[in-house]
Amino acid sequence: MEGEVRHCGEHMSGFVTKPEVTAERREFYRRLMGKNTAPLWEVLGQLVTREPKPKTVPAHWRYEEVRPLLMEAGRLISAQEAERRVLILENPGLPGASQITQSLYAGLQLVLPGEVTPSHRHTASALRFVVEGEGAYTAVDGERITMRPGDFLLTPSWTFHDHGNPGTGPVVWLDGLDIPMVNLFDASFAEHDPGGIQPAAYEESGAWARHGMNMASPEYETERLSSPVFCYPYERSREVLKLREQGPVDSRHGVKMQYVNPATGGYPMPTIAAFLQWLPAGFAGLSYRSTDATVYCVVEGAGRSRVSEHTIEWREHDVFVVPSWRPVRHAASSTAVLFSFSDRPAQKSLGLWREENLGD
Repeated sequence: MEGEVRHCGEHMSGFVTKPEVTAERREFYRRLMGKNTAPLWEVLGQLVTREPKPKTVPAHWRYEEVRPLLMEAGRLISAQEAERRVLILENPGLPGASQITQSLYAGLQLVLPGEVTPSHRHTASALRFVVEGEGAYTAVDGERITMRPGDFLLTPSWTFHDHGNPGTGPVVWLDGLDIPMVNLFDASFAEHDPGGIQPAAYEESGAWARHGMNMASPEYETERLSSPVFCYPYERSREVLKLREQGPVDSRHGVKMQYVNPATGGYPMPTIAAFLQWLPAGFAGLSYRSTDATVYCVVEGAGRSRVSEHTIEWREHDVFVVPSWRPVRHAASSTAVLFSFSDRPAQKSLGLWREENLGD
C-alpha cells in the first residue's frame, strides 16, 4: 500500500531506508513519546517522498445523479437557514474533510427563485462557475453581476458578498474555495454584513468597464491580489476559444486558455488558477501529469479522461477531479469544453509546481 511504513530495512518510496526496530529502540521511542518528541528516522519516508503520494483519488460526480439531491435540499432547508445551500463535493480519499483536493474545497450551490442569501465575508477566496439557470446574481462589495451558464465569477478574499435569484427558475453553480489552505495556516476569519444584504452601489458589471478594457488611469494602483474584474462571461471566453480553434491544437490539452487578472496579466486569484479548454470531436490527447490536483466541470459535450488506471466517462455539467501527479489523458467523443481550476498559483509562488509530458 502507498505510504505504508515498512520495517526491517525495506526501502521507503525508494528514498530512505528505515532502521530495524529493536526492543531497546522501541523502549526508547516509548520514552520519547512521553516527552512529546519522536525519532525522525521512523517517519522520514512518510514525510519526504520521492514523488507526490496524494490521498486525493480520481473521483467523478455525475450531475444527473447529484442534481435531484440538490433540489431535495432546496425543499428541506432554506437559503437563510443554511447560510449557503451547498452540497460539498467530498473526495473519497479524504472522507469527512470537506475537501475535493488536499488544498481546495468544492461544492454545488443552489439558489431558488425569490431567495437571497445573507451577506458575509471571509478570508478564503472563492470562485463561482455557473452550471445551470439564469436570472440570479452575485454581489461583491456592492456590485451586482447577473449570472449566466458558463460564467466564471470571483469573490476575492475579505469582500462582502451575497447572492439572489429574482428569476423564475433554480440556479446552480460550482463553488471553489481555498479553505483548506487558509485553515492550514490557521488564518480563517469571517463575519456577517451588519446590513444583512448589500445595496447595489455600482452599475451592473461596472468592474469590467473599469478594468477589463486594457486601459487604466496613469495613477491606477491597487493592493488587491485578486482580479479587479469579478465576472468573466462565458460568451466572451467561448469566443476566444473559437478564434484559437483555427490554430494548432495541443496534443495534450486541445486549445486551453487561462483566465487572467487584467491588471497584472497573472492569475485571477493568488491561490487559485482557472482554465477553459476546447477539445475537438475525436480528440485523443497524450498523457501528462502535474503537481496541481485539478477540478474539472464539463461545459459542453462528452468524452472520457483516463486518470492512472481509472476511466471517467463525462458529459455536460459533470464534475471530476484529477489528483496531483497522476497521469491523465483526455478524449472527446463530441466537441467539448472543459472548465477547470487548481492551486497552481500557490504552488508556483512557492517554487513547487512541476509538470511532465508522458507522451503516450
